[in-house]
Amino acid sequence: MKILVTGTAGFIGNHLALRLLERGDAVVGVDNLNDYYDVKLKKARLARIQNHPNFTDIRADIHNRTAMEAIFAEHRPQRVVHLAAQAGVRYSLKNPHAYVDSNLVGFVNILEGCRHHGVEHLVYASSSSVYGANTQMPFSVHHNVDHPVSLYAATKKANELMAHTYSHLYGLPTTGLRFFTVYGPWGRPDMALFLFTQAILEGRPIDVFNHGDMQRDFTYIDDIVEGVIRVLDAIPQGNPAWRGDAPDPGSSRAPYRLYNIGNNHPVQLMHLIEVLEQHLGKTAQKNFLPMQAGDVPATYADVDDLMRDVGFRPATPIEEGVGRFVAWYLRYIQS
Repeated sequence: MKILVTGTAGFIGNHLALRLLERGDAVVGVDNLNDYYDVKLKKARLARIQNHPNFTDIRADIHNRTAMEAIFAEHRPQRVVHLAAQAGVRYSLKNPHAYVDSNLVGFVNILEGCRHHGVEHLVYASSSSVYGANTQMPFSVHHNVDHPVSLYAATKKANELMAHTYSHLYGLPTTGLRFFTVYGPWGRPDMALFLFTQAILEGRPIDVFNHGDMQRDFTYIDDIVEGVIRVLDAIPQGNPAWRGDAPDPGSSRAPYRLYNIGNNHPVQLMHLIEVLEQHLGKTAQKNFLPMQAGDVPATYADVDDLMRDVGFRPATPIEEGVGRFVAWYLRYIQS
């Protein structure tokens, strides 16, 4: 198939593009190489796929309507995986307009491209952050998610609503994936594992928020990619059992689905730090701080729907995943 993947210089997008190319798909990759974090890392990721004969590398901003219209018209992808976005909960408090441009304007450009060019299936990145103020665990796609606690979360919830509208009005099959704290080799340097590793090796203290009383459903990158590919190959149909008088948030009469992709095994932040210390052979200096605005104390994914519909459940243990990350990180900083 010809698959358009946005965010191919990003963490998840790069791993996904590599897997798709390896299985024989043609990938049209879109990325703007912005400087939200180290562009050198983004270019190093791209170098892993740039010379593949079935990869087309395009520099464009997804919020540039003219550029996106031209990409869809020229390349006519059969399916689309939309991963490009302005990421980060805390950064959304400092630069809200970046989230509107990328996550809202950019997303409607993707939807319009899919609508006008007969795309068979749009899979897009949502986030566990949409659960916001919810405290019922584990988080289920069948729960109401109307109380986001950051603008980033609100834009991801908006993406789900926008996708449903296009599924309903135009019959465009869409699937939103709520990712839970993704980590692993080639990861994002603004995420805790990367920041902790860098600081520990340099002998600097690490910032431990909420005084360490945090839980995250850390999900290894290979599990995320496997989930994305399985969902991409399973085009959603309308749910005939859906009822307007008792609406299920996770499905619809339209060809629309939502799935959690998480390790369904939350890990205490202090345990993550202990595992990291073991792999690095160094003890972290810890700077305990209060909860940050926009953060939530815990995340925990219910993945029963994912297992039922595509037969997959993430399962990489944190000890194994952190070990792989550390091995990669040590190679990367020496290169």
